[in-house]
Amino acid sequence: MDLRESITHQTNVSFTIANHLFSKPSHQDKNIVLSPLSLQLVLSIIAAGSEGPTQQQLLEFLHSKSTDHLNSLASQLVSVVLSDATPAGGPLLSFVDGVWIEQTLSLQPSFKEIVSTDFKANLSSVDFQNKAVEVTDEVNLWAEKETNGLIKELLPIGSVNSSTRLIFANALYFKGAWSDKFDASLTKDNDFHLLSGSAIKVPFMTSKKKQFIREFNDFKVLGLPYKQGEDKRRFSMYIFLPNAKDGLSALVEKVASESELLDHKLPSEKVQVGDFRIPRFNISFGLETSDVLKELGVVLPFSTGGLTKMVDSLVGQNLCVSNIFHKSFIEVNEEGTEAAAATAATILLRSMRVPTTVDFVADRPFLFVIREDLTGTILFVGRVLNPLVE
Repeated sequence: MDLRESITHQTNVSFTIANHLFSKPSHQDKNIVLSPLSLQLVLSIIAAGSEGPTQQQLLEFLHSKSTDHLNSLASQLVSVVLSDATPAGGPLLSFVDGVWIEQTLSLQPSFKEIVSTDFKANLSSVDFQNKAVEVTDEVNLWAEKETNGLIKELLPIGSVNSSTRLIFANALYFKGAWSDKFDASLTKDNDFHLLSGSAIKVPFMTSKKKQFIREFNDFKVLGLPYKQGEDKRRFSMYIFLPNAKDGLSALVEKVASESELLDHKLPSEKVQVGDFRIPRFNISFGLETSDVLKELGVVLPFSTGGLTKMVDSLVGQNLCVSNIFHKSFIEVNEEGTEAAAATAATILLRSMRVPTTVDFVADRPFLFVIREDLTGTILFVGRVLNPLVE
């Protein structure tokens, strides 16, 4: 399976997760940002250490034929797509994996080789049985450091205990400057229309420069490139803006079901803009994802286990995933974007033609994506319902 095909599958999974999360009643009024990529790579590590029906269920969810394909994709993503672009003049990018294992256990050699080589994970031997609180602090400090202080308390108090045997975690950090920065002196307050029908005043960035915009029947897409480096990678933010003030839900469904929108229908030419306004926003979002994953069909890792290829011990027969925690942050302003995400899984013992001028006024709820355009890798997905709410 080639990289592009694998990433198309990754994109489909990303929007399956995002669409399901956006539609949950408990999140219906929330701004959301997440890195499905971060979550998928943790699930890929779990798949590599499982077998039987558990592994098959993970492979089906991740749209992959085998763990070899997942491991190969992870290796290419970690070493190529997600490597820092600043040496070449592009965005600051950091992606790291970590594994913490109970000191009385050792990883099976084949699994250790995969997490060390393909996932480039740092391995730590720790004392879960006597020092669970200290290990929690260690993982949290690691996530905070690797995300430049943006992700704090990834693992909540009590999530690690004497029954925990393994923790898999990753941390993703992105900081990119727009290729054409916005002039902050032009930023002005204007109305943003909420789903409730009311309007609030929020600061909107604007520009008279040509923009990458493409129009469709019921929505528009704006592409905002980040300053690019000398390598071939190209990072951009895309904003999907429904024409209707209450059209976000239908638009997310459309993007989730039509993968070609993100492959062949993104704007590729600059057009002259008329009224052009984008709100500043920043969002922090976190959740424990096991319920979401179970609702999407990933049940066995949390119940029957099957995580038998991880450790050199009979203990491996009784391992299962207890929780998968995910936290994300994004800030978008005149200079560019700073975004971060971290995911941790705890494993324990079971007890068309463009017109001359185009308006693009993001004054209503919208969807956004941060993407590496050469490969199509999606780093972050989110929605903005109210730019004033963090």
